[in-house]
Amino acid sequence: MILGCLSVVLSLYNRLLDRTECKNQLLFGLLGNIMTEPNPNTLYPISGVERTVFLKNILDHPQVSVGDYTYYDDPLDVHNFERNILYLFEFMQDKLVIGKFCQIATGVRFIMNGSNHPMKGFSTYPFKVFGGAWADTPMQVVSKGDTVIGNDVWIGNGATIMQGITIGDGAIIGTNSLVTRDVEPYSIVGGNPAKLIRQRFDEETVTMLRTLSWWDWSPDKIAQHFELLNSGCKQQLQAFLEQA
Repeated sequence: MILGCLSVVLSLYNRLLDRTECKNQLLFGLLGNIMTEPNPNTLYPISGVERTVFLKNILDHPQVSVGDYTYYDDPLDVHNFERNILYLFEFMQDKLVIGKFCQIATGVRFIMNGSNHPMKGFSTYPFKVFGGAWADTPMQVVSKGDTVIGNDVWIGNGATIMQGITIGDGAIIGTNSLVTRDVEPYSIVGGNPAKLIRQRFDEETVTMLRTLSWWDWSPDKIAQHFELLNSGCKQQLQAFLEQA
């Protein structure tokens, strides 16, 4: 009788151990998934969401480059991003360069140098491109250079970026803005044409942030310093740089 009871107890104990081990394995597996940094080579970084992509993974154009973790959001089709890079022609040899960790909303458009028309003559009509008897017509089109977007730039819904524009690190572009001039780092612009609304931080803080260049850190280092990056505290930033 006693041996029978002991056998039942041992059996129950072993089952409990098995269940506990399974639970621990499941728990550790979940924690592993939670603690792993997002992979910049993942197409859809948010599970179950296909309207947001890490942008570099859908682009294959020799004149366009995008840094890690920059994302684009579009509820209709994420491939609209490339469709909205307009007048990007090989013969113009201009490039669209976008940095890391940028946040680009639906409908943002980039107008490239292929859109330029000759402006020195009395007519802006591009006779030459239609060939035939017009093929030898002079046409002097000026390129304004590459379009360069810095790191950690937020570009709002429906904004348009014109040819040869440089947007500095940490800048914010308001919804439906038409950006016709360069945008300074950590400034907020908006309107048509876009004008300065305000600076996000004072000049000293901006200098420290550009020295910090956190977007060049490893994902692990970024994860270790979320408190700093999300604080907006100048004193905390200064103390960190002094210790580095």
